[in-house]
Amino acid sequence: MSRNIGKYFHQEMNNHAGQEHTNHRTKIVATVGPACDTYDKLLELVQAGVNVFRLNFSHGAHEDKKTIIEHIRKINATEPYNIAILGDLQGPKLRVGEIENNSLPVEEGDILTLTNEKVIGTIEKIYVSYPNLAGDVVIGNTIMIDDGKIEVVVDQVMPNGDVKVKVKLGGIISSKKGLNLPDTKISLPALTEKDLIDLEFIMKEQLDWVALSFVRRVEDIVGIKKILSDNNSKTKVIAKIEMPEALENLREIILESDAIMVARGDLGVEVPIEKVPLIQRQIIRKCLHRAKPVIVATQMMESMIDRVKPNRSESTDVANAVLEGADAVMLSGETATGKHPALVVETMRKIIIEAEKAEYRYNREEDIKPLPQSPTFISDAVCLTACKLAANTNADALIGMTQSGYTAFKLSSYRPQSHLYIFTKERSLVNQLSLSWGVRAFFYSEERGLDAIIADQMEILKERGFIRKDEICVNTGSTPVELHLPTNTIKVSCVQ
Repeated sequence: MSRNIGKYFHQEMNNHAGQEHTNHRTKIVATVGPACDTYDKLLELVQAGVNVFRLNFSHGAHEDKKTIIEHIRKINATEPYNIAILGDLQGPKLRVGEIENNSLPVEEGDILTLTNEKVIGTIEKIYVSYPNLAGDVVIGNTIMIDDGKIEVVVDQVMPNGDVKVKVKLGGIISSKKGLNLPDTKISLPALTEKDLIDLEFIMKEQLDWVALSFVRRVEDIVGIKKILSDNNSKTKVIAKIEMPEALENLREIILESDAIMVARGDLGVEVPIEKVPLIQRQIIRKCLHRAKPVIVATQMMESMIDRVKPNRSESTDVANAVLEGADAVMLSGETATGKHPALVVETMRKIIIEAEKAEYRYNREEDIKPLPQSPTFISDAVCLTACKLAANTNADALIGMTQSGYTAFKLSSYRPQSHLYIFTKERSLVNQLSLSWGVRAFFYSEERGLDAIIADQMEILKERGFIRKDEICVNTGSTPVELHLPTNTIKVSCVQ
């Protein structure tokens, strides 16, 4: 081929490193914090297997986050990786205020007063950051403090806006601990004033994903998407499922969102803990059927914040998320503040690879069918057929093209056995697709005949060591190319 195909690459890539980084199909999301916020430490985590970095906007200044973003983009520009950046908004997180001496022992039967008055908390009165607490709760509602370590029940709602509660499960209340109201429909907006400021920063810095916390209804997603659209932002939206109300509206939330996070921290406080495993499984399955990436998050390897090996239950938890079909698993404090962030990632990656050997479990071609009533039925059926054809021919590569990302998400949702490579002329998608199961994305902007495009794509993969001479490839695309139609074509090729 005489033309210089190198100009179509998103970046130059070292063959070995590129292959090394793609041998786990379930992606790894790592939270950035003081333990890993330098360039060298971030690169070490990427080399260990990180695909997406999460910036937690509950902590830290924008200036510090800007430095971290620059580090990640330098990695993308100079190393053989396409790492996505996820901005996680704090949302309407409810907390108690400052507590006297940072320690307030309470016992079963004690009566406490929760108030909007900014006071130092004592047995007499405790400030809570919820201006409409008295208007939303009713007598008998349960309130959890500090991830459910302390449980109180609403006893009286006072005319002045104070709420008297009776302690049901005692313990020590410390400053700034979280508050959960599993029985109460919260009237706070999904986006707080702080979130709107953080969202402006996220749009300005053009982050790949933004996660909306404490989603309750589909209108929450519609609202943030309108802000992004009004600002011509290509950032995609992740809905964090952590509220009982979100479970009631799960179908609509999944349809409207670009991806879903099973945020098991607050979810495990807001709903009975014994329900969380099946809720996780249900959410993953619904996301697979709708071709929406899904992340399983919180406490996956928490013991490794201090230790060099995970608990047996944690390794099983990670493996089960893989077997259930999650697109990604997430690390929080393990990488943000832990002692061994790179070791945690490497350990998680090994667990993922071992679990993925059980292809009969996580492969979904047979039980996720295209829906005849769907407006994307034809392209969905083409994508499914391509996955089956790749399996039947023992193809080494399944290669797709996308402009919106839909074909990539759909091919990924079928969890094909062949390695999955996606080409797109939308630069923003190259990193965004790093969240999707099994996807390796490339920037490619040529618009010529479909045969010429497919030949180029195979040559790119061949030069980078992903495929070899005489191997089988299954390509999907659309024709006529210039009309940018949904995926309507499959071609089987032998690498020359």
